[in-house]
Amino acid sequence: MLWLALHFSSLSLEVFTRGAPEPGPLAVVEKQGGRTRVVACNTAAAACGVCAGMAASAAQALADGLVLCRRDPVAEQASLDGLAVWAGRFTPSVSLAPPAGLLLEIGACLNLHRGLGNLLKQARNGLDAMGHAAAMACAPSSHGAWLLAKAGIAKAIRDPARLEQVLAALPVALLEQTPRVLEGLERVGAETLGDCLRLPRAGMARRFGQALADELDRALGRQPEARAFFEPPARFERALELPAPVHAAEALLFAVRRLLPELEGFLVLRQAGVQELELVCRHERRDPTRVTLGFVKPVRDAGRMQLLLRETLGHTRLPAAVHAIVLRAPRVLPLAGANVDLFLTKSREADGDLLLERLRIRLGRDAVHGIATVAEHRPERAWCTAQGSKRVAVANRHRPLWLLPTPLPCRDGRIKLKSGPERIESGWWDGGDIARDYYVAEDRDGAQLWVYCERANGEWYVHGVFA
Repeated sequence: MLWLALHFSSLSLEVFTRGAPEPGPLAVVEKQGGRTRVVACNTAAAACGVCAGMAASAAQALADGLVLCRRDPVAEQASLDGLAVWAGRFTPSVSLAPPAGLLLEIGACLNLHRGLGNLLKQARNGLDAMGHAAAMACAPSSHGAWLLAKAGIAKAIRDPARLEQVLAALPVALLEQTPRVLEGLERVGAETLGDCLRLPRAGMARRFGQALADELDRALGRQPEARAFFEPPARFERALELPAPVHAAEALLFAVRRLLPELEGFLVLRQAGVQELELVCRHERRDPTRVTLGFVKPVRDAGRMQLLLRETLGHTRLPAAVHAIVLRAPRVLPLAGANVDLFLTKSREADGDLLLERLRIRLGRDAVHGIATVAEHRPERAWCTAQGSKRVAVANRHRPLWLLPTPLPCRDGRIKLKSGPERIESGWWDGGDIARDYYVAEDRDGAQLWVYCERANGEWYVHGVFA
């Protein structure tokens, strides 16, 4: 087995800052004892001298315009759940390590991601896109990987002997032991995990409890560790608070981009695609603004969603400033697997769907449709509008794709017949019966026409035009 540990040391801060590219000085505070103290601050606040552990009043005196946000454990847990959903794109075996960590069993899926190096690169890129910073470490045991990540040691260790060497240098403060046990270890001079391992095992268990020995065994992989795996939600809905009110819809795209990788991971885990997205923009003392985005067919590519959201937000006007957004996926449908092109090029069909979606955004949903064929001999009834673009196989190359809304009368002397006839007699069962002889013709200007002769009265009509 091989475990990947992710430790989000700044999660309490990121729930407030990742919705904007460069927020001003901001600090997260929490009441500790009888005083309110800083637990985390961003780079802008740190540049003014603010640091963790400082009193909130002192921090405000140092940084002009400092924004103080009270720590929100509920939002942190929601962010951790969202990260677990995103991590489902790598492996279904994702375990929470609250309050700020994830553990992924990746040993069985390395071939799928073309090796450990490529998987770690994808994970790092995904975290950057979501606005999260994490220490990453790999080890044969989940607790060993977790201790390495907490220590900020970005190593990928597969050999148990090598793991023991690296863990031996870590401080005992990283262990999940009570303050009494940690103080006792300090009194006997055990400052590192290596010092603990050199103590007589029976005496260590009597003095500090069996829990210490068990944790060391779990870290080294000598004792199995049962972990509960994360169960993803049935529906996708993620909210994000903005550091400052946003007045222009286009400026919301940055915040939306933070949520799209989570949605993509949710869809990969579900083996599904989304055919409709809903972006809810929350205002103060106003009803929320809802922006709906539809797709021709189910998709899961975050880049495509971002492109179409940019088009949609560019045509959206907000009635008031937005202080929070919610991204929902109300229509999640199974997505069938498809053969990948040998040279990894995009298919023409996918490009046609994207063009249709962008045209719908710019011209209106009711103004653009796809075309599908119908099993019908009468030309005016042999097609219909469709939600998606489809490759239409033309049964007869002598028929045009462009038909006139109503056939126009013509005179024989103005056209020259090139090929035909194609006789069509149909529709007697529904009262729309026809009896026509169709020809490909050319007029005096060289235009290619599709004409027919009405067999009942010998009248000639132009029904279509060739491109």
